[in-house]
Amino acid sequence: MRIKLLGTAAGGAFPQWNCACRNCRSLRKGSFAGKPRSQLQVAISQNDKSWYLLNASPDIRSQLERDPVFYPRRQVRSTPIAGIVLTSADLDQVLGLLTLREFEQFRIYATPTLQRILREDNSMFAALNRVPGQVTWVDIAPGERFSLVSKKGEAELCCTPVPLKEHAPSYISHQRRLELKDEELLLGLTIETAAGRRLGYFPAICEISQEIMKMLAGIDVILFDGTFWSNNELQGVRATAPMAREIGHLPVSGAEGSLERLAGLKARKIYVHVNNTNPLLNEAGREYRQVRAAGWEVAEDGWEFEL
Repeated sequence: MRIKLLGTAAGGAFPQWNCACRNCRSLRKGSFAGKPRSQLQVAISQNDKSWYLLNASPDIRSQLERDPVFYPRRQVRSTPIAGIVLTSADLDQVLGLLTLREFEQFRIYATPTLQRILREDNSMFAALNRVPGQVTWVDIAPGERFSLVSKKGEAELCCTPVPLKEHAPSYISHQRRLELKDEELLLGLTIETAAGRRLGYFPAICEISQEIMKMLAGIDVILFDGTFWSNNELQGVRATAPMAREIGHLPVSGAEGSLERLAGLKARKIYVHVNNTNPLLNEAGREYRQVRAAGWEVAEDGWEFEL
């Protein structure tokens, strides 16, 4: 499996357009010991012919345009993208679908609950089904394996959705929230090659249960939620901001943070979805050195590797 990290930041990217926090301000001045990042986007492929996106970033157009592997092939209009797997209905994860509305045929793998949010509650997503066969929506269920299927109908990589503690998008009303299935709102993914090598994808997670710990023990590479360094990080920018855990993200540091909880994992461990306020972005900082010393990597746009 070939894995491309087209974008690695949390929503808003880095620097964020309306932010003058220490990180964003220093980066704009050219005095920051770190790199800009676009919003999180991962692409995977078994054979370089068919590619699958994990969610669809608002930055998807520029991300695809930077890599020739995604350019149209042969026909005037074409794409090697065969499918998209959705792990939540958060705007940062789905807005890119609207960029991909140009009458290309591909599959969108999503739970029925995520499909209801997008297709029933948001009329804009009807742009994906303006003509018959434009997009095929494929139901997936937590804990049930499914195959990613090429445009030729060939089963390729195997995925298993992992149900996480429920976290509904903030734009959903309270009444609508009561109508939805908790276990279908937020997912992690494990993706397995024919040789049994496994990638774990958990860009948003607010707690690590014993069941998830056991599952992660069999992962070879994990892309994990690195959104916030501390639980109260956002309050350093805005006093009334919520805690990290309140908006569905386990902080990296502190008691029961991911750095402590996942210390024993043998997998290659990579933090993704890093927020613009996170001190991990500063490669000269104490926090960055601490996670590197603990065996973690902090993802950067443009990384790619094979599994």
